[in-house]
Amino acid sequence: KKIKKKCLICTSAPLSRWQSRPIERGLQAVIRAKVVGMQEVESGNDVYGNPIKRIRFDVKQIKMFKGPTQDIDAIYTAPTSAVCGVTLDTVGKKEYLITGKLETDGTMHITLCDFIEQWEALSAMQKKSLTQRYETGCDCRIIRCTSIPCMINSPTECLWTDWVIEKTVNGEQAKHFACIKRNDDSCAWYRGSVPPRKDFLDIEDP
Repeated sequence: KKIKKKCLICTSAPLSRWQSRPIERGLQAVIRAKVVGMQEVESGNDVYGNPIKRIRFDVKQIKMFKGPTQDIDAIYTAPTSAVCGVTLDTVGKKEYLITGKLETDGTMHITLCDFIEQWEALSAMQKKSLTQRYETGCDCRIIRCTSIPCMINSPTECLWTDWVIEKTVNGEQAKHFACIKRNDDSCAWYRGSVPPRKDFLDIEDP
């Protein structure tokens, strides 16, 4: 029950975390890939000697935004959503943007807490910002607003209001804005894929 509760908590917040740190420090992988197959595999035994089941998605990597030097050809997840497992479309061979963790053996693992979205569903700004925008917000923190009133407590925070206004985690802010750091070390929402103007970086209301 504790594991399931943890999953329910994190499923509502992956996008805000991805936008503030899409290419995180540490053992993080961010790739664009096509899912081409799926199979259930065993990955050792638990403390009681029972086999640990995992779902292995076979993927064809299209582009790596962050990760190891070699291509990733398989991604692992838990067998059900009750334990944070992710379901990907293997029939239509869809392309996805996938973020996940790299284990010490080099394998990539994903959970419901990671940002995973079909590539065609991303906005043009989101796609371009993967390489040109989001890294400028790595010192910023996005605060998710779930009810009114809500506010920020630090100049390094951006208030994310998609859920409270549009009842979706992929609303206007997620699709068209990025939380970036300005020259005075404060953070603010910036719209568009072109580089921010100097006067915006020198403090200008977004």
